[in-house]
Amino acid sequence: MSRFSRLVPDGDHRERVSCLDCGHVFYENPKPVVGAVVSHEGRVLLCRRAIEPRRGYWTLPAGYMELGETAEEGARREVQEEAGAEIVTDGILALFSISRIGQIQIIYRARFAGAGQPVYSAGEESLEVGLFDWSDIPWTELAFPSVRWALDAWADAGGDPLRAPYGNPEADPRGDVPPPGLHSDNPTMTRQEEARPQ
Repeated sequence: MSRFSRLVPDGDHRERVSCLDCGHVFYENPKPVVGAVVSHEGRVLLCRRAIEPRRGYWTLPAGYMELGETAEEGARREVQEEAGAEIVTDGILALFSISRIGQIQIIYRARFAGAGQPVYSAGEESLEVGLFDWSDIPWTELAFPSVRWALDAWADAGGDPLRAPYGNPEADPRGDVPPPGLHSDNPTMTRQEEARPQ
């Protein structure tokens, strides 16, 4: 069995997990997350999460990219999986860095594919989905700060042609601030779960 240790490999300047037997370096890099602000007649599509972290809170349909797909394909897949909707993307709305959990989030502006009333339904990772007018968005129940950032970017862009993607707000340029209730040392564990006996 191989032996692994954290050390600074030759020619590097950071500690990395490395195999002491063969020298293989295991690089831990940020993970790309893709999603979309999907709208119809001024309303936006939100999903109530059925999974942790932040089960029961509202989010945009989004998730990790899969190998072999483009960012845009991944965003369309995530919307289909979480909200049962087929979409057409207009382009990249926002690009967020969430350094505290090693994520890069690529958020598209999108609309429902096809004519007529939009079709959507809760997927396995959603308790429910819905279209919300701006004034009806459950602002205090949003799962993550980046959901608010993306919604603000969408509102600011309006229906105008997209410009350079929006980025992190000045108040959190590195994405270091966790959502309320999450422990900063373990981004998947709420403070209540941390206090729970094992």
